[in-house]
Amino acid sequence: MKKTNKIYLRITILLLMIYVGLLIVLYLSEHADSAATIRSFGDACWYSLVTLTTVGYGDLTPVTPLGHAVGSVFLLLSAGIMMTLFGAVISFVTSEGLPFFLLGLQRKKNWYYFADYGVEATTLAKNICKEDPDAIIIFGEKRNDQMEFPDYPCLFLSASPSRIVAHKKNTGARCKIFLMKENDIGVNIRAANLHTLPVDVYARTTNGRDSLSGNISFFHSYDCCARQYWRSKPLCSSENAIVIIGFGNYGRCILERAILTNILSIDQHVAYHIFGDARVFLAMHSHLNETFSLNEESETTDSLIFHDELWELCPALMEQADRIIICTDDEPEGWNIFWRLNSYYKIRGQLHLRSSQKAPGVSYFGTNEEIYTPDQIMRTTLNKAAIAINELFCRSVSYPTLQWDELDTIHRESKIAAADHILMKIRVLLNDEAITDITPDIIEKANAQYMENKKIESMQDMYRRLDHSRWLRFYTFYNWSYGPVRDDLARQHPMLCPYQDLTLEQKRERDAAWELLSCLATEALI
Repeated sequence: MKKTNKIYLRITILLLMIYVGLLIVLYLSEHADSAATIRSFGDACWYSLVTLTTVGYGDLTPVTPLGHAVGSVFLLLSAGIMMTLFGAVISFVTSEGLPFFLLGLQRKKNWYYFADYGVEATTLAKNICKEDPDAIIIFGEKRNDQMEFPDYPCLFLSASPSRIVAHKKNTGARCKIFLMKENDIGVNIRAANLHTLPVDVYARTTNGRDSLSGNISFFHSYDCCARQYWRSKPLCSSENAIVIIGFGNYGRCILERAILTNILSIDQHVAYHIFGDARVFLAMHSHLNETFSLNEESETTDSLIFHDELWELCPALMEQADRIIICTDDEPEGWNIFWRLNSYYKIRGQLHLRSSQKAPGVSYFGTNEEIYTPDQIMRTTLNKAAIAINELFCRSVSYPTLQWDELDTIHRESKIAAADHILMKIRVLLNDEAITDITPDIIEKANAQYMENKKIESMQDMYRRLDHSRWLRFYTFYNWSYGPVRDDLARQHPMLCPYQDLTLEQKRERDAAWELLSCLATEALI
């Protein structure tokens, strides 16, 4: 509270004490006199109000000398008290007093605190309000005249997360804190000591980490964009050549998600042609050649072909590709490429453009409305599904395994990658590539189909092969290799081998990812 506000408060309290004291004196001096019209404490209050407000009805008047003295004091104080009270009310309304008062009335609701007010923050806040009718949105800064007021209920409070948490008084759900600027958690003063507060923190980052401590989670806008892209526009079995133009943050994540989730068949051979500087990517993922054909198209496995030349020098590839994904980090550059492809090439396949804004007549992806959603940022559904897979896995093997809270980052990500692949599994089971959304009805149908098909030994074997292929991709992507004994420090695993070399128990481990469908159907995780 500002110094001026404290002065107003102290003066107000003092005047109120004087006021109450005068009322008591007035009542005591008047009520015993037979000629008095002020005979109760209520009469004294009414007389003081009409006097202080200078209305002066004249229906009540003091008759004793002491009553006259008190009345004179009320007359002298009337202007000062009214001005002070008026100033206190104005100060309360225009400062943080009113917002904090309103917050205090809604402690049982769900509080979402944003450390700053920006495009990403407002988009996420708006999506939260759509999904959570009990949401209270708090922006941790003062609103200035240049800000356009959002079209959803919110409060602007220049207050730290610790002050907001203290005001909630452990009532209702934990407060959720969002740091929406990239790598903000290391520099924003509002991020100090968040790990000590009873809150859930979601911080935007580019460093690749997904957790810092028990209550702090990271999210990557580029990865959110890639996830949203492959969910809304999943790979089809008819596609064999996919071009990715732009290999910055967005292009890298688009390829990473393709590597980890685009597995439709054990016989597929999709060639990904990547235009952009991939030297760092290839250096970091040095084991990709164990599951992909690098820089040479294969008829038996997927290929990753990295082009050093300009995409303009490959007109035949552009015209014959089944899909072209324009995902440059520089959005205007992406639009420039889009218009040039449309103007000078006979594009046979799909042409998808990353755009932060909706673009009529263009097959776009990655708008702020699609990326900054509660489920994308907080990964609620995905994490629930991953936890369910881990529980299924723990029950399906004979050797000791770790619970979700005991897993390290790499093994959590392994389960998350398995949950990410569930859409592909549904499309395989129902033989329907038009499915792009997971609904309860679709899950039930897919699960029923799986339960029926797995009775056929060859079908069950095919399902296990498919998930083993996905599993191999994940671990080779993170530079694991075969070892006769599992060694997490050396990144070695005995199952990083061809499917036919697995034991029967190892093959059965692949069932957990398929049996997730049963959990999704019965426990409504999605």
